[in-house]
Amino acid sequence: MQASRFAFGPFILDPGAGTLLRNDDPVAVGYRGLKLLAALVGRSGEILTKAELMDAAWPDSIVEEGNLTVQIAQLRKLLGPAADGGDWISTVPRVGYRFAGAIERLDGAKRRPLPLPGKPSIAVLPFVSLGNDPEQETFADGLTEDLITDLSRSSGLFVIARNSVFAYKGKAVDVRAIAEDLGVRYLLEGSARRAAGRVRINAQLVDAESGEQLWAERFDRSLEDIFAVQDEVTARIVEALLGRLRAAPPRKRPRNIEAYDLCVRARRLMDDTPQMAQEALLMLTRAVSLDPDYAEAYRWLAINHWMGWVHSGGPTDTGRHLALELAHKAVAIDPDDAGSRWILGYLLAYERHFAEADAEFAKAIELDPNEADTWAALSDIAVLAGRVEEGLEHIRRAFRLNPYPASWYYLTLGQAQYAAGGYEAAVETLRKDETYRTSSRRFLAASLAQLGRFDEARAEAELFLVANPHFTIRHWAAAEPFRDIAVLEHFVDGFRKAGLPD
Repeated sequence: MQASRFAFGPFILDPGAGTLLRNDDPVAVGYRGLKLLAALVGRSGEILTKAELMDAAWPDSIVEEGNLTVQIAQLRKLLGPAADGGDWISTVPRVGYRFAGAIERLDGAKRRPLPLPGKPSIAVLPFVSLGNDPEQETFADGLTEDLITDLSRSSGLFVIARNSVFAYKGKAVDVRAIAEDLGVRYLLEGSARRAAGRVRINAQLVDAESGEQLWAERFDRSLEDIFAVQDEVTARIVEALLGRLRAAPPRKRPRNIEAYDLCVRARRLMDDTPQMAQEALLMLTRAVSLDPDYAEAYRWLAINHWMGWVHSGGPTDTGRHLALELAHKAVAIDPDDAGSRWILGYLLAYERHFAEADAEFAKAIELDPNEADTWAALSDIAVLAGRVEEGLEHIRRAFRLNPYPASWYYLTLGQAQYAAGGYEAAVETLRKDETYRTSSRRFLAASLAQLGRFDEARAEAELFLVANPHFTIRHWAAAEPFRDIAVLEHFVDGFRKAGLPD
């Protein structure tokens, strides 16, 4: 999918990548500011009400109007005056704001189509929420995510990951273009509504190549039957694409709808700010109190606590050990949940229980060969074990399953490229908008240093340390699950050449 970029004055705004450049240099603008600027620039010349802007920057949240005022003031300060001396963003008293500058829409070059896999391939597009209630949207998103998970457990299918399909949320559907963009033949689309204890779901399976509708059905059931409906939709699609096959072992479903809603909302916050992660922690804690046998909630709790340990800047063993305990509990509750398996495997690797970690990853792949995150996480573990080519193969497979992934995929690819000695390739990967300005900068700095570009390397190292002031090579080397001393020394050498502190 090629999202539009916008040029105005010396600036280029890329809402999809979340970046703002001034004369090709990154501008340090916050997440909310970017959302507001994207909303204003996307409707340049129009008056956007305060409510519209607050919805754009704080979806599903209730915030005071003063927050909007502060963000607009910060944007004006960052942008400076326009060429005519006025503000880029003008105030419309008692109504809202308007972007006053001239903009040029920059459409990216079309990406080469991805080849179709050698098995039936499908993407589940975000189900449309029938209603303006945020709870309806959460329900529709959760349904989409669960159908992706259910379908991906069929080894006979190739299923695109959640992150990539949600890039199309709220956009007009051109089935042929989307299928070509994702490299799949079939698309599942539909709508969902929940009201008065009932659910109404419309779903259709389309062959994007021919435009033919292969299957369509409407479900009107009690809310208590929602998971049975998901199983039924999955079975119908598998049958339509593969014929009657033995189904994968059933996932253990939550027993409490409120707990399910909390988990759906929480997993959308996991890759956001530390504040959002704390909010997710509260939601997940509430979810497991409502449903003590909810495996998915436990696994998200595990990764939440583990990320807190990783980003703490120090060895907070309490969070690390709690994460491992929660991951074990998730697997004990539902041994057939691939997500719980790979998370447990990843955490076990960090505890240096390598044989157990390898076994968990193998089981995760057996249960769900389409889980892109499994392959991406396994790439990280393989590279640090000295199996660099294997790690590169794993991360490439993850990208094929998830063409528009989270930023950590690019970090993992760049790390693997560095380990393989592909410093130029690593620099190209790690300077992509999707990952630049994240913790991946340490690998970018090391790659530049190995190329002899020391001024650039030290500049990137300094920028990395601004966001990670407690980083030391010693702590990083002790925390990462290395199994190959030569690979460890290679990374340490690059970090030292870049000027990162011992």
